[in-house]
Amino acid sequence: MRSLAIKLTLAFLAVGISGALLVAVISGLRTRQEFGRFVTQRRGNPLLADLMLGHYTKNSSWEGIQDWLDNEPFLEIVRRRIVLVDGELTVVYSHSPEYRGLDTAELNLEGGIPIEKDGLQVGTIYDVNRFASGGRLPRPSPESFFLRNVNQATGAAALIAALLALALGILLSRALTRPLRELTSATQVMSAGQLGAQVNVYSQDEIGNLASSFNQMSSQLAEASRLRKQLTADIAHDLRTPLTILRGYTEGLSDGSIQGRQELYDLLHQEVAHLQRLVEDLRTLSLADAGELPLARRAVDPKALLERAGLAHVMQANQKDVALRVEAPELLPSVAVDLERMTQVLNNLVTNALRYTSEGKITLSATSNSSFVTLQVADTGTGIAGDDLRHIFDRFYRADGSRSRDRLAQSGLGLAIAKAIVEAHDGTIQAESTPGEGSRFTIQLPKSSN
Repeated sequence: MRSLAIKLTLAFLAVGISGALLVAVISGLRTRQEFGRFVTQRRGNPLLADLMLGHYTKNSSWEGIQDWLDNEPFLEIVRRRIVLVDGELTVVYSHSPEYRGLDTAELNLEGGIPIEKDGLQVGTIYDVNRFASGGRLPRPSPESFFLRNVNQATGAAALIAALLALALGILLSRALTRPLRELTSATQVMSAGQLGAQVNVYSQDEIGNLASSFNQMSSQLAEASRLRKQLTADIAHDLRTPLTILRGYTEGLSDGSIQGRQELYDLLHQEVAHLQRLVEDLRTLSLADAGELPLARRAVDPKALLERAGLAHVMQANQKDVALRVEAPELLPSVAVDLERMTQVLNNLVTNALRYTSEGKITLSATSNSSFVTLQVADTGTGIAGDDLRHIFDRFYRADGSRSRDRLAQSGLGLAIAKAIVEAHDGTIQAESTPGEGSRFTIQLPKSSN
């Protein structure tokens, strides 16, 4: 059962039905019993006297009256209330064995219904409510006695129903509050800085979904914290290398231990350019994270976009003996993109493809459907391993971790920036790869409304 609302509804319905059934059953049984007693008091005793007289006439005595009354099911209520004495005022029937054989004087009985045969009183029926072991008791009216007992039965049934509802309520409240208490404890643990806390999922309803969402959120926060720490370390690492180089050479130039020459100036310029690109990449990512990345959108032909990226890298492809092709139909729906930003994305993808493709080809293609235009950059290079593929868009992640930093200023931010730019255009980017066969990056962009 996946809905908490349905569970609560059924629980309340079960409590209501069980309570109503208990009240109905207990009250019904007690009411029927008391109604039979009421009828007996009002009009049943004279009828009983006739029945007993018939027994006496048949047997010419009260012999067997005990067994006869005890075995008559329709007299079950009556026989529990009466005492029968014979003409000599000796008890010949009582539902309570301790009264049998006693004299009426010992029981202080009065107000009985006489049983007469041929003008002679052969017995008397007394109501058991008229006496008690300590003497006489006041006799209530049949009506008040009936109402009192029915009210007692209704009250008892209501009390039992309330206890049942309380038990069900306790069980239900525990089932509901247990996961909530665990969630509260987990949030307190997280607020203390211990990210990644998990809770048990006990059901598939709304509370279970809440627990699952909390676990996912907690895992993502822990991973985000790890990536943030790693990001800080990676930024420090990427800044330290060029700064160390710059400091070393500038100190040498300052103290005269190194003489200035063109090659040195070129090296210093490259390191400064690397720092500038790194800072610019970080700024682009920060703007994208804040949703403030400026985009000068306009309708652009997807094929022209691919041809522009291909043209920028055709010389490098020829130098590596790699075929660079653009395959796209002439009539494609336009896409509303920032031309410079989207060119930056494609340039990054083509540059990566060239870096890891020593022979074969790189294909830039485009297709469309009813809602999206799909751009692809596919290569026949070395491919990306499965573990690396899962992190390919992470910041500062380098699939080739052992590769030293080259002069192309590989900061590990290129694909992260590409993903941020594509998502800023309401699009998606995905990577597929087979090690040894190549990789394919797929970008989906919404069609232009113009």
